[in-house]
Formats: sequence, structure tokens, C-alpha cells
Amino acid sequence: MSGNLEITLKVWRQEAADSAGSFQTYQVSDVSPDSSFLEMLDQLNETLITEGKIPITFEHDCREGICGSCGFMINGQAHGPERGTTVCQLHMRSFKSGVTLVLEPWRAKAFPVLQDLLVDRAPMDRIQAAGGYCSTNVGNAPEANANLMGRKDASEAFLGAACIGCGACVASCKNASASLFTAAKIGQLALTPQGQPERAKRAARMVETMELEGFGACSNTYECEAACPKEIPVRFIQSMNREYLSAKLLDDEY
Repeated sequence: MSGNLEITLKVWRQEAADSAGSFQTYQVSDVSPDSSFLEMLDQLNETLITEGKIPITFEHDCREGICGSCGFMINGQAHGPERGTTVCQLHMRSFKSGVTLVLEPWRAKAFPVLQDLLVDRAPMDRIQAAGGYCSTNVGNAPEANANLMGRKDASEAFLGAACIGCGACVASCKNASASLFTAAKIGQLALTPQGQPERAKRAARMVETMELEGFGACSNTYECEAACPKEIPVRFIQSMNREYLSAKLLDDEY
């Protein structure tokens, strides 16, 4: 007796950004429990192509949980039911045979649907471009001991740097807030010696760009933390608010 799975998918299909969308139902048979969720979608797409139908569009790249491009909702949960896991790292053994799964794209004003499960996450790139960097010269790596940094700050900065910009925090927030993403990018650099010269300017520019892009305010429900595949804590949002207030008080013509 085969241990493979039979899966029913209800997938959001939308031809283009300006087209009306709807859910379409598909049956996927003989799915290996060891395959990833994206491999299961690949299997379905191969069948659709063989039948002369249009395959399901979804974004992906590294398939190693690093790039953040693969995200969408699975039964109303960003990246699916497993905590701290991206869709590409989610395996079909997490589901029982015969289950019905509803797949839909991130739902947020700032993330317009381009096609099927693919959304435009460029607004997050613009937040990053507004100040999520250090203006330092490139070249040879500096001596590691030249800029001393305590272990506690280094660990916290690394935690913020783990953000992959997938957008799960936005899709899970009832206000479609990008506060956790923005806070992680601000926080990681605010803790490093290299990030100090542009600290106030960075916080002000990134927060105000986030607002201009149409993201909502923090809802304080902590759903972003629960949905984050890298489990970044909401305390970064608290730090971001302090950084932004300090920047405004300084009024440093950012």
C-alpha cells in the first residue's frame, strides 16, 4: 500500500493585476510525504502543462528558506501551519492524505496581486532603499577587532538581520503593517558600530517610507511575530518606535 498522499487544492487564480480572480479546485495524486510544498506545486503544474492548461504562478528562488520569495497563505496561515518555516521548507508530511488546502496570495493594499499567488513586494525594497544600509567604503575587510561589539548586541543584531523580507508579517497583520520588517532592518544596524553615523536618518526615512507605501500601523496583536518564518520578536518594533522618536526630536535634517 502506497504511503503517498492525495491532496485537494483550492488555488486563487488571477490572470493579471487588473483581472478578476477566483478559486479553482485541483486534485493532486501520488504526492510523496517527503516532497516540499513547492515540489508538490511543481508536480501539479507539470500535469497542467501536459493537459494544455496554464500553470499556477508562484514566486520562488533559493528554495532554502533564505530569499523570502516563496510566501503565500495556506489555509489562512502565512507559509502554512509549521512555525518558523517558509513555504519552500514546508514538507507534505505535515498534512494528512485527503486534506483540502486553500492557497491564496498575500492580501495587502501595498502588495497588489500580479498573477495567481504572485504579489508585488517592491514596496519593501523601497523601504530598504530609504535607509537600510551603511554608507561605508568597499574594499578589503577591516580588522575584526577594530570595532568592538558586545555579545548581547551582536546576537540581537544578528536576529534582526535574519529577516528575509518575505512579507508574512504584512499578510498576517489585520492592518497590513510592515512594522516588523522595517523594525528588523532598522534595529540590526542601530546595534552595530558601523550603523551609528546614519542612525537617526535611517530610522526617520525608513519609517516614513513605510507609511508612504500604504502599509498600515502596528496592530499590537503580535500576529507578525507568530507568522515570521525567522521568529523575529516584536521587541524590534518597540526599538523602532524609540529610534524614530529620537530622530524626530533631533530634527537632523534627514
